[in-house]
Order: sequence, then C-alpha cells, then structure tokens
Amino acid sequence: METFLQILLIILMLQFLYVLWNGWGWFTSGLSSVSRRDASAAPAALISVLIPARNEERNIDDALRSVLASDYPHLEVLVLDDRSEDGTAEAVRRISGMDSRVKLLEGKEMPDGWSGKVHACHQLSEAAAGEWWLFMDADARLKPGALTWAMQVAERQGRGMITGFPFQVVGTWMEKLIVPLMTFTILCHLPIRWIKRTSHPLLAAAHGAFILVERDSYQRVGGHLGIRNELVDDMALVRSFKRGKEPVQLADIHRHVTMRMYHTSAEVWSGYRKNIFEGLGRSIPLLTAMSLFYFILYVFPVLMLAYSLILAGTDLGSSELMIWSACCVLTGITVKMAADVNQGQPAWLSIFQPISMLLVILLALDSCRTAYTSRGYQWKGRYYS
Repeated sequence: METFLQILLIILMLQFLYVLWNGWGWFTSGLSSVSRRDASAAPAALISVLIPARNEERNIDDALRSVLASDYPHLEVLVLDDRSEDGTAEAVRRISGMDSRVKLLEGKEMPDGWSGKVHACHQLSEAAAGEWWLFMDADARLKPGALTWAMQVAERQGRGMITGFPFQVVGTWMEKLIVPLMTFTILCHLPIRWIKRTSHPLLAAAHGAFILVERDSYQRVGGHLGIRNELVDDMALVRSFKRGKEPVQLADIHRHVTMRMYHTSAEVWSGYRKNIFEGLGRSIPLLTAMSLFYFILYVFPVLMLAYSLILAGTDLGSSELMIWSACCVLTGITVKMAADVNQGQPAWLSIFQPISMLLVILLALDSCRTAYTSRGYQWKGRYYS
C-alpha cells in the first residue's frame, strides 16, 4: 500500500506543477495582459450585449447597471424576457425608460427540439446590430473597464470567440465546496495555451456568463440554431467554433467579471446535476473514469490516513502508511490551493478539498441517474430529458 501511495504522491506533485504552469499561462493571456494598455486604444466597433433572462427579477437590475456603467462608448443592450413568471420584464422596462441603450424583447414560445436558453440566445442574435456580440448571463456583473478590455482583445484577435470564467462569489457552504471546482478542473486538465492554437473541439472550454463572438464568425458556424437542442449550450457553442476553424481564446477574466450563479444549496445541486453528465457527453464510461480518478487521487488518501491513525499504537499500525497518506493529502490540498488562489478564491477553502471531491462524485452519479429516470433535468420551471 505504501508503494501505491508513493505513486499517487508523484502524480499529485506533477499535477501541482502542471497547475502552476497552466495558471501562469492563463494569467498572462487575454484580458489580463491588455488590462495594462491605455483604454483610449479601444476600437469603435459597436458591441451588442445580449442577456437572456428567465425569472431573473433579483439579478437583472444589477446586471444592467453594471453594463451601463461601462467606459466603452459604443454599445447596445438587448434583454430577452424568456416568458418569465416574475417581475423581470418590469425591471427591464424601468431601466430602458432611463437609458435608451437598453431594449426589451419579448421571448417567443419555445418550439419543440430546442432548449430554453439556446432559443433565447437565438432570438437575441436575430435582433443584434453590433459587430461583436457579448452573450452575458443576468447573474454576471461587469467591472467598468471590462468591455473596453474585451474589445481590445477582440480587435487583436479579429474574429472568433473570446470567453472566460468570471470570479465566482460564493455564500453558502455548498457554493464554497462545489463552485470553485469549475476552474480547478480547467487548470488541472485543460492545457489553456493550446486552446487558441488548435481547432480540436475537445480542447475547448467556455462559460455562458461571458461569451464574446464576432458576428460573421457566429453566423458561419451556425450560431445557436446549430446547437438548438443542447443543454450545456456554452460548451456546444465553443465546440462549433472549433469545428468551424474559428479562433477561440479562453481569457482570464476573473478580475473584470464577477457572478454568483447560485444562492442556495438546492440551486447548486440542481445546476450542477443538469450540467455534469451532459458535459461529459452522456458517457457512462467517462463519468466512471472521472469519478474513480478523483476518488483515488483525492479521497482515498484521506481514508488511508484515517485508517492509519485508528491503528496507531497497535500491532497493525504503520508509521509509513501514515506518513505517505499524510503527504498525499497535503499535496492534494496544495493542488486545490494553487487553483483557488489563481482565480481569486481564498486559500483556506482548499482544506476542504476531499469533501468537495466526494460531493462532486455524488453529483456526477446523481446527474447520470436523473438523465435516465423521472422527468429529466429541471431548470427554471422547465424539464429536459
């Protein structure tokens, strides 16, 4: 067993070095680098900020105010009320009455064969007038200079897509344990430098809260019409850009965009349950491999450490087992710490990494179960099978 733990320790140490290398590449790419440029160099292209909104009464006011506070001068803001059952439309009308850049669109009934957000984004694209379109979630908040920096990146890239992961504001314990794992998995497994260099669709990542696309590139790859039935729309869209040979940049935007995706433990569970199995292509072998990988690497050493502590002082006790188990646990925590700090999360969250990994394994299993039982995934009052 000690030999097995030594192998795990080597893997964890290599993972730590990879996260440092990957994180540095992320930090020095995209928006992080242009943030040091003169804002007056921003191009004059019109940008359309497109916000699909369903039951977003608690978010839409702050989202719109953050966009309208931008120092980028040429923008329009289109909000599509996706048949909300709360005061979303009234909130948008109130702000549009004070600022003519904001326009409210009434969403049409969703046809068969579409998923809700994809249909909303498609309708927004039909109404957008800008050269660049920013698909933005209602729970995202832009810093005043975010659009200027984003358009500097857009001007340099010329076409394609620019996306990134906003800084995640977390409140409840379930949010703290689960939500930061998004960027943890990116830093641990996806070579960020290669995303822009290759058109392979597997080397791609996107976050639906911030997807900036050039109009002609979007239309060439088929837009949201081409992914009409996809539940994990951001990943489906970025892969369509990859297949269409359009450039994609995964920029480090966490200093420029913030968001709080969920506010309760139930929302966290429901949101990730909807996405995990779909994000793995509904592949049971891939889900099984992922679950075993995370369990062996991050949960198993904790169990071995607890086992060695229980047996300490008895004839069955082993100091070597305790030492190697502790080394694996501490190195695993250090890997999580490196990822958390890279994206602005507090370092102390990494202490709970084994619990986070166990929860995400349980979430993955529940995501698979839900896909094949009951009414399917439920999100914002709609069910998807």
